[in-house]
Amino acid sequence: MKIGITGSNGFVGLHLTNYLNLKEDLEIIPFDRSFFNDESSMDNFVRATDTIVHLAGLNRHASPEVMYDTNVGLCTKLTEACIRSNVTPHIIFSSSTQEEENTIYGNSKKDGRKVLEEWALEYNAKVTGAIIPNVFGPFGVPFYNSVVATFCHQIAHGETPSIIQDKPLKIIYINDLIRRMFDLICNPQAGRIEIPHQYNIAVSEILSKLLSYQHDYLVKGIIPKLSDPLELDLFNTFRCYIPFDHYPVPFKLNTDDRGTFVEITRSNTSGQFSFSTTNPGITRGNHFHTRKAERFAVIKGKAKISLRRIGTIEVIDYFVDGSAPAYVDMPIWHTHNITNIGEDELVTLFWINEPFNAEDPDTYFVNV
Repeated sequence: MKIGITGSNGFVGLHLTNYLNLKEDLEIIPFDRSFFNDESSMDNFVRATDTIVHLAGLNRHASPEVMYDTNVGLCTKLTEACIRSNVTPHIIFSSSTQEEENTIYGNSKKDGRKVLEEWALEYNAKVTGAIIPNVFGPFGVPFYNSVVATFCHQIAHGETPSIIQDKPLKIIYINDLIRRMFDLICNPQAGRIEIPHQYNIAVSEILSKLLSYQHDYLVKGIIPKLSDPLELDLFNTFRCYIPFDHYPVPFKLNTDDRGTFVEITRSNTSGQFSFSTTNPGITRGNHFHTRKAERFAVIKGKAKISLRRIGTIEVIDYFVDGSAPAYVDMPIWHTHNITNIGEDELVTLFWINEPFNAEDPDTYFVNV
């Protein structure tokens, strides 16, 4: 199956691309926003695809009229390319629950969906109008994608967030949305399809939970309570906004004439503790998680811990020495490894929590 994604560099597009890259028997057809202004490129793109997930558009703009014209215009350009090329790929259109709120943005999504559906009716094609609730998750753009992204960014960077309007939010975590979109790719449906929300939570409650992570996790190093999926989803989102220079975090050493005592992990949730020994020059890991929270604690030897966010090339290196024990926590969607860079045996302790959703594998092997 050949899949094209417009808006592949956006919040949802990046997650969908990463998810599809983990699947076999799928080919992602490259797309660049410049294609919308180049009929030849646009025609080649639609001809190469079996399914197009149309995510490109504007969520916000200083001019509401520009936002409306852009969102509807992109749908028109997509159908025009299909007509010129005489192809009828399955199109999944990312719309919004704001369709019902009579806002400029909501109207732009509703009218864009109608453009696609009119083309589908005339040319016997299939269009799925996916009505999506508010989405949150790692790598969302603050002040643009969601209030969760904004709060996480502000709190992680020592800023003071404020609530403009406290109201209940019907939200869905990005991982769950992507799985539902993948199901629509594999099992095409025509018409308006409502994607159900996962959580219904007040803005003030979201902020309260995130502020507790700041106090317990960033200040005290305590793993918060992760007893339900929402807590885990919010915590994993929050961790991805923490500046990389927060790590490695040194442990408090309690030393007397008997030796030293170190508290490795204080946690308000359950998890698995383990340790490894690593010989000089050996690297362990080279995998990433999509749901699990994980801690590496070096207590003996010298180590280099490396992380790279999936879909990027930048590598973050941390150098940790057991003579000054410290830990580094692994954010999700970051492949990571640990290398013994010393001359002696490396001893590392690990803590990892268990995810709730087992629909997909959680650990994928890929080099840093």
